[in-house]
Amino acid sequence: MPREAVGHRMDKSIHSKEYAVFLRHLRQARKKAGMTQAQLARRLTETQSFVSKCERGERRLDFVEVRRICTVLQIDFPNFVARVHGSLARGKGSRLK
Repeated sequence: MPREAVGHRMDKSIHSKEYAVFLRHLRQARKKAGMTQAQLARRLTETQSFVSKCERGERRLDFVEVRRICTVLQIDFPNFVARVHGSLARGKGSRLK
């Protein structure tokens, strides 16, 4: 039975603490790759404004978009997801290694 069916609500807000953790990991990955927002945008065939809005949480990214960003940044998508998951599981939303 889906979680929503038993009284649990999934927080879909881009303003959740969990989404903020994800965004910090995303920015950190871009910076570690030595790429500016403009460079990432060009490789994604998007605008710098698109990347900025994504990183600020003004535009929510979906699974496929995150995978594409990981590909452009040349980072392993499953490892990226595992790092975000690990931070969330440890409750370390405020500090990243």
